[in-house]
Amino acid sequence: MAKSVKMSDIAEKLNVSTVTVSKALADQKGVSDEMRNKIKKLAAEMGYQKPVAKQEERTQSFNIGVIVPEDYIEKYQTFYWEMYQEINMTAVRNNSFVMLEVLSSSDEKASVPPKLLKENKVDGLIVLGGIRSTYLKMLREHYSTPTVYVDFYDSNIKEDSVVSNSFYGSYIVTNYLFDKGHENIAFVGTLLSTKSITDRYLGYVKSLVEHGKKIREDWIIDDRDRERNNYDTMVMPEEMPTAFVCNCDMTASRLIRELNEAGYRVPEDVSVVGFDDFLYPGLCNVPLTTYAVNMEGMAELGVDLLLQKMTGGETSQGMHLIEGHFIERRSVRKI
Repeated sequence: MAKSVKMSDIAEKLNVSTVTVSKALADQKGVSDEMRNKIKKLAAEMGYQKPVAKQEERTQSFNIGVIVPEDYIEKYQTFYWEMYQEINMTAVRNNSFVMLEVLSSSDEKASVPPKLLKENKVDGLIVLGGIRSTYLKMLREHYSTPTVYVDFYDSNIKEDSVVSNSFYGSYIVTNYLFDKGHENIAFVGTLLSTKSITDRYLGYVKSLVEHGKKIREDWIIDDRDRERNNYDTMVMPEEMPTAFVCNCDMTASRLIRELNEAGYRVPEDVSVVGFDDFLYPGLCNVPLTTYAVNMEGMAELGVDLLLQKMTGGETSQGMHLIEGHFIERRSVRKI
């Protein structure tokens, strides 16, 4: 009997992910027309047939839980509220529903399970934003609920994760500053406080090294403590650089306010770039050059991976990178 063709077989021949093949065959967004046609053509040539059970299962309605640490949710609209909304809209389009649980700092530290799982309210779980490894380990050991991480990953806990390409994005914005004539460039972000900040720092370092620059410790500026409790730790260096790479737009907006209070103008005196392309109106008085995170793409892939896991479909387990794009505005001056 001939071996049935799987999506992973098609993915291997085209050197793409199984998720890409799944999206293409289902006519979902996130795949170019050229690649979609290649995948469909190869699938037909190889004799791939979509399992009937999978088609039936995808018409089912699922309850998806989303947990996010409380320190990522502030009184005003934040990046994570926006990401949650994207996840919610994507789930609704897939005939599923979302329930949100905000994880308190005390429950996170004490590894108290979320009510969504204790009360068996959800079929699958999306963990949004960085959470302690000890908490993730508790979830893994005590619950078999299909789980996907969004906007973070944990190398100690093997689980599917969907993240923006923090390393490459920071590398791009730092290279942009060099292209504008800047050679004295600082980084703003507390290393090891989150995986994404550390990855963005490493992208900054790669650019500096390629341009023959040494890393200056006094130009690595904390913007929070490692426990994410205090966000008032930013201290300006004695010798000012000509430009700053910030780990996120919120930090960039705070930096610009502090620079203004110290008598510096942006971009006339100092240039600033951010990351995320997310600021609520009125927070920053300078149009910010940044690397935009593709929140819609991350939400779609995160929900799609979870649906595949809940219906017993194939997933290529690991970290899935979603590319963003560079946006040039008016926060950088050419030297």
